[in-house]
Amino acid sequence: MRFRRSAPSLLIASVVVVVVAMAALTHRLSRGVTRSVEEGQFALMRSIVTSSLDGASSRALARADMIAQLPSVQAALAARDRPRMLAETAEMFRAQRERFGVDQMQFHLPPATSFLRLHAPAQHGDDLASFRPMVVAVNQSQTPRSGLAVARAGPAIFGVVPVRGPDGRHAGSFEVGIEFGAVLDAMKSTFGLDAVVFVEESPLRTIATGLGGDVLNEQNRVGRYIKFHATNWALMRRLVDAGDLASVAGPTPLNRDALGVPYGVLLMPLRNSAGQPLGVIAVARDFSASRAAAGRSLVWQCLLAVFAIVLLMGVILVVLRGVLLRPLAAVTEKFAALAAGDRAQSVDDPDALCEELRELARQHERLRAQGGA
Repeated sequence: MRFRRSAPSLLIASVVVVVVAMAALTHRLSRGVTRSVEEGQFALMRSIVTSSLDGASSRALARADMIAQLPSVQAALAARDRPRMLAETAEMFRAQRERFGVDQMQFHLPPATSFLRLHAPAQHGDDLASFRPMVVAVNQSQTPRSGLAVARAGPAIFGVVPVRGPDGRHAGSFEVGIEFGAVLDAMKSTFGLDAVVFVEESPLRTIATGLGGDVLNEQNRVGRYIKFHATNWALMRRLVDAGDLASVAGPTPLNRDALGVPYGVLLMPLRNSAGQPLGVIAVARDFSASRAAAGRSLVWQCLLAVFAIVLLMGVILVVLRGVLLRPLAAVTEKFAALAAGDRAQSVDDPDALCEELRELARQHERLRAQGGA
C-alpha cells in the first residue's frame, strides 16, 4: 500500500461519506419542515371550513330570529293566515335570496307541518317529522337550533327558531336556509380554496323532490354521492374519487396532483342535527409554492454538497502533497545521496518544513556533519 495513493483516497472517501450524510440529513429536515408547513395548511383549511359553516348557521339563525320577532308575522302564523303571511314576507325573502344566498324560508306548525314555503308557496301541508328532526326539536323545546339538513328544496344550512303568537303562546317555527353555494363561493373568493359539497344520493332522491335533473344526473354521481355544488368541478373531480369519499370518518387530508400541480385536499364529513351522515365537503389548496420551495432547497443542498466535496478534496490534496509528501520526498532524496556517500547535498531551507520533517532534516545534517569529521 502506497501512502501517496491510499491516504488521499481514504480521506477523500471519508469526506464524501460525511458530506453526503449531512446533505441527506439536511434534506430530511427540510422535508420535515415542508411537511409541517403543509400540516399547518391542512389545519387552516379545516378551521376555514368549520368557521364558514358555523358562520352560515349563525347568520341563518339570526335572520330567522329577526323575522320571527316581527309582530305581523307572529299574528299571521297564530291566525293560520297563509295569504297574509305571504304578503308580509314574500318581498323580504326575495331580497334575502338575491343579496345573501338565502334560498329557503319556511314556516311550520307544531310539531313539523309545512305551513308556508316562501321559495315554493304552492307546496304546503306536508308532514316533515320523518326527515326534519331539527324542526321537531324546535317545536318541542321551543328553543332555536341550527345545522345542516336535506329539505324538499335540497340541502342547506338551516337556522330554525320558535315563533310566539301575540298572546305569547307557541305558534310554530320558522326557518332560514342558506345554500352551500354561497358558502363555498365565499371561501374561494376570501381564502382561495376550491371546494365541492357531496351529498348522499339516497336522501336526495327520497327527500329533495324539488331538485331537478341538473343536480341528479350521472355526471354528478361519485360513488354513492351526488355533487351538489362545486367552485371548480373540472378540478375537484380530478382530486377526489369515490374511494376517497367511501372511507371518510373524520377530517382526512390527502395529497393529490392535477395537471402537474400538487394540491392538498381536505375531506370533512357533514352531519345533520341528529348526527346522521349527510355528505362530505372537500376543499383543495394549491401546494405548488411549498413544493417548489422544497425543490429549490434540494437543488441548493446538492450544489453545496458538491462544492464542499470538491473544496475539501482540493484542500486534502494540497495539504498532503504540498506539506507532507513533496517535502518528505525531498528529504528522502537527501538521505539517499548521503547513503551513497555524497555529503555535499544539504536539505534546502529546513525551517520551511513542518515540525516533524524539520527534525528529520536536522538528523540528516547531523549525520552529514559527522561523516565529514
